Amino acid sequence: MFERKLLVASPLAKARRNPNSMKAKILSSASKSFGSYGFHGATTRMIAKEAGVDISTLYYHWGEKQDLYEAVVTDLDEKIRHKLEQIEKIVKDQPLSTRFEIAIDRLCDFFFDRPEIPNLIQFCYFSKIRPDSNLRFKVPVYINNIAIAIAIGTSKSRDEISTKAKTRVLAAFNSIFNFVSAENMFRPMLGISRPEYRVIVKDTLKFILIPAFTSMPDLK
Repeated sequence: MFERKLLVASPLAKARRNPNSMKAKILSSASKSFGSYGFHGATTRMIAKEAGVDISTLYYHWGEKQDLYEAVVTDLDEKIRHKLEQIEKIVKDQPLSTRFEIAIDRLCDFFFDRPEIPNLIQFCYFSKIRPDSNLRFKVPVYINNIAIAIAIGTSKSRDEISTKAKTRVLAAFNSIFNFVSAENMFRPMLGISRPEYRVIVKDTLKFILIPAFTSMPDLK
């Protein structure tokens, strides 16, 4: 007689299943705290305070700090992958300039609505983390895939795109990250509101990047 195995949902699966749950509330607060201070700078007490719960409630729902951080990274990774897959479908069969315009619009909106994502990515890749650590994002893989999709459209195979072309496409994504992460510094310098900042960032990126990329012979 076969034994029936009980499949227990992970805390992240439970949080996703019920966005109004305590697990989801703590996860959201952790995303903001880790996005503001990084893994080492954010504390569980800080996250608990942000969520409006006591520290024992946080540990009950999520366990140790690293468990919570890994859930945040996994959750945001999935959101990034889903968004980039959406963009890849939208830009298919479009002219190169249109592909870049769509990508800039959609990615700016996505990251401005979720500033913790570029902040966390920058913390991950520009801070010292032990080589054996599993606290890193998979996002470079996703961005590389969408970069290739935007670069090649439907006229070339992925193997035909040069490293130089892919690197320049990735530079465009890095520009978006920088504008989002540095908003609190750049926007007061410009003396404009947040909605105005989002518009001018998109316009500036299109002004600089689209002519630059459409002039490249290996991107058409």
